Amino acid sequence: MHSHHRNEIIMAGALSLAAGFVDAVGFIHLGGYFVSFMSGNSTRAGAALAEGNPLGFMLAMGLVAAFTAGVISASILRRLVPFRKRMWVLLYVTAALGLAVVLFDLNVAVWLAPPVMALAMGALNVIFERDGEVSIGLTYMTGTLVKMGQQMAAALTGGNRLGWVRYLFLWLSLTLGSIVGGFAYFALNLNALWVSVGIFVVVLAFNARSRVPENA
Repeated sequence: MHSHHRNEIIMAGALSLAAGFVDAVGFIHLGGYFVSFMSGNSTRAGAALAEGNPLGFMLAMGLVAAFTAGVISASILRRLVPFRKRMWVLLYVTAALGLAVVLFDLNVAVWLAPPVMALAMGALNVIFERDGEVSIGLTYMTGTLVKMGQQMAAALTGGNRLGWVRYLFLWLSLTLGSIVGGFAYFALNLNALWVSVGIFVVVLAFNARSRVPENA
């Protein structure tokens, strides 16, 4: 994260907030399954099998498959578009989340809404990509907390005193998003996703105005 411009860190924080929001909405709606945290779903799949719950296993694995499909499709999109790659992926994520909530509102194939949410969250992680690798993970914080801890250790032993702050900012953003998303779900059901769509629209506008160069 230290090689990223300040505007990129701000954008990453906003996107992590949106990811936490969406994951909390999906988690409550699905009764304990995730649309962005696939380590959790993989554990849930194993636990479901041990409990003799094949439907739970299939649900967890279906969400993992949808998330992976989002990563694959967004990565292909990045390779196909000649410029403004980040913008196109953001549009893709925004459209997917919009589709999920429209399915709910129209009461058409509502069961597809959670997999579409997972697809959007997988695609989201392709926003910050350098040399074919994800440079900032937006929907999972385990690696972020490890790096924050390493930077704190460095600060305590004479290294960069503030190197951990960016990682803390990212974690706090996702956590705040999950808190707001949880309350929003109980107030609005899946219509709470319109809030996350609004966040992505704002980030799209911010990215359009940003002059930060993108590295493919």
